[in-house]
Amino acid sequence: MSSIQAQSGDGRLDKPGGELRVLVIVPAYNEAGSIAEVVTKIIKASPVLHVLVVDDGSVDATYASVPKHDRVTAIRLPFNLGIGGAVQTGYRFAANNHFDIAIQVDGDGQHPPDQISKLIDHMTASEADLVIGSRFLPESGAYRAPKSRRSAIKLLGSLIRLLTGGQRVTDCTSGFRAANKSVLRSFAYWYPEDYPEPEVIVALHRAGYVVEEVPVDMKQRETGTSSISFLDGMFYVIKVGFAIILTTIRNPWPKERINHT
Repeated sequence: MSSIQAQSGDGRLDKPGGELRVLVIVPAYNEAGSIAEVVTKIIKASPVLHVLVVDDGSVDATYASVPKHDRVTAIRLPFNLGIGGAVQTGYRFAANNHFDIAIQVDGDGQHPPDQISKLIDHMTASEADLVIGSRFLPESGAYRAPKSRRSAIKLLGSLIRLLTGGQRVTDCTSGFRAANKSVLRSFAYWYPEDYPEPEVIVALHRAGYVVEEVPVDMKQRETGTSSISFLDGMFYVIKVGFAIILTTIRNPWPKERINHT
């Protein structure tokens, strides 16, 4: 990936005379088998990418396996907070350290670092505040999700489209996403605890943010433990569905926490 320059014409990302500061947030739970390779590939992808690994109370050697590098920081949470708490830790770090873009990348290796540039390029060339890497757009790679999971994603996507008045999202559960400074600051203030990816799409839409997708080529999980087990699948759809509906009536971000500049 080439040097990431700020683009003119986009008020939210314009930084004359300098490069964007980009943080890659890698939440990890028992990912000792993959975290070193994931971080190393991110660092090699571009000299402007900084990496924050959030070890979410792993019981294996995840934290010790994080490579030492001047652009890599690792945080070890004292106990398992879940994906929402781990990711929000990353967004708070990004906000406190004045990053322009925060990108979420899973620690299991499913999100190839060479695809990060697609998210950044789309964000800097568009009005998008959040860019989601989709496995299911026509131009995406040959990722094959189990039929049950694909059906669940389609169902949740249809619910999101209904509740937002037409927002089409083909991969609402994708954790591969880029947030601009305004969104990452909002996420630092509030972020859902459980399975947050579909819920924040509705929350961002209600707050006036622009959410868009780009096609990406993801890999199948090869190591580690998924945060969503097979047995939790049905309960997941019901729980997330209710959470999405509740998001349409609550106000997670006070007006002073929403800054579209």
